[in-house]
Amino acid sequence: MKLTNSNKVRTRFAPSPTGYMHVGNLRTALYAWLLARKNNGTFILRIEDTDQERLVEGAADIIFTTLAETGLTHDEGPDMGGDFGPYVQSERRAAGIYKKYAQELIEKGSAYRCFCTKERLDELRVSCESKKLQTKYDGLCAHLSKEEIEKNLEDGVPYVVRLKMPQDGTSTFNDEVFGEISIENSTLEDLILIKSDGYPTYNFANVVDDHLMEITHVVRGSEYIISTPKYNMIYDAFGWKRPAYVHVSPVMRDAQKKLSKRDGDASYRDFIDKGCLKEALINYIALLGWNAGDDREKFTMEELIEAFDIKGISKSPAIFDEVKLRWLNSEYLREMTTEQFKEKAMPFIQKVVKRDIDVDILIGGLHKRTEFLEDIPPQIDFIEELPQYDAELYRNKKMKTNPENSLEALNELVPLLEVCNEWDHELLFLKIVEFSEKTGVNKKKYLWSLRVALSGKKMTPGGGTDIAAMLGKEETLSRINKGIEILKIYGEKNE
Repeated sequence: MKLTNSNKVRTRFAPSPTGYMHVGNLRTALYAWLLARKNNGTFILRIEDTDQERLVEGAADIIFTTLAETGLTHDEGPDMGGDFGPYVQSERRAAGIYKKYAQELIEKGSAYRCFCTKERLDELRVSCESKKLQTKYDGLCAHLSKEEIEKNLEDGVPYVVRLKMPQDGTSTFNDEVFGEISIENSTLEDLILIKSDGYPTYNFANVVDDHLMEITHVVRGSEYIISTPKYNMIYDAFGWKRPAYVHVSPVMRDAQKKLSKRDGDASYRDFIDKGCLKEALINYIALLGWNAGDDREKFTMEELIEAFDIKGISKSPAIFDEVKLRWLNSEYLREMTTEQFKEKAMPFIQKVVKRDIDVDILIGGLHKRTEFLEDIPPQIDFIEELPQYDAELYRNKKMKTNPENSLEALNELVPLLEVCNEWDHELLFLKIVEFSEKTGVNKKKYLWSLRVALSGKKMTPGGGTDIAAMLGKEETLSRINKGIEILKIYGEKNE
């Protein structure tokens, strides 16, 4: 849906700098970005650092880097400025913005100073629990006299600023995904706007900033639906226009538990480090709770912008399926040219291969069987050092090989390869094929036995002669002789 209202669409991504960019946060940023781009609007980055206890050093830089890498470029933000700054909440607090607006509500009679101590609030909580009542503030300080308030201020008694909430009737609002939602006002507690340390609460700062930055559409997780009436009370108290709400259901680890960075679930950086392409990850995240209305599963960024519609956002939670992500990533890898894949693969090859080899021999096989690039090292670690393996590895029903005839095959290959002066994988392959025709032995027995002897694995990116060409003549013969030893010991044990 392309919006047609006269107001220019302004969306924002407002993360807290508390660690790596989580998949769910990135999806929120993506949807807000797509909504802005679809409507030729403005996408804003705002850093919400009011929760000082949870701040993580360097986390803001991670946010900037992640958005830049994924192409979710913002039009206004802390790193580039704009007409509605500052774009960091601690800087906005230092400028006195939140205190100014809290004072305005106090003067209007919509908010009040609450001087209740922690001890009284604890007693109130215990009392409510004992009576099986909802635990919420009883509004005591809303009824203090002017004289009582002035004396408390003169005495330096700590206080918070609370918003007066209605206790009767219902509060109703419309959500672009979930439709009309109503909540009984009797369930609402007088909302804290400014904490005793002078910092605004998340709820208050969020509303003030969204209004002052002229945000038209708020995209956020559905866990905030229950808090939305509180936000609306703040908007209404000021007489401000409410934004359009777009609440998106959570991304789940499984049917019971949602993904959470607090529980150590994978972040954007984790998947990139595994060798997932950023294009594939963004593509997959877009489909976590949104559908274009057809069966397409692969999208470019331009195609996502064109197809994005709020109506396609699902009310149901989306389960993060890494198997599906791996498949999608493999599709992106397959579309690469050999050279493009090689460029992506080289850092993962170099993690395990230190010797000088012709990697081009490997690339074709790796290209076909790689989902995440982290799949590469386990496939080729044998190049640097032959792993320990059991003689049963030579048994292959399809190749009609077993430890006994593999021993014969390797013994026959040694003299054949010792006299080879040209060490090229194609020439080696032809040499073995010619030899198999002379001996009447199926070439597969030679090639399979050679692959196992050189790799210690059943599956490799490339056949036995490919591996031989990479290892060189000396190492190839050394590993074949090692294989002969293993097979001889096996034979002696099974006589």
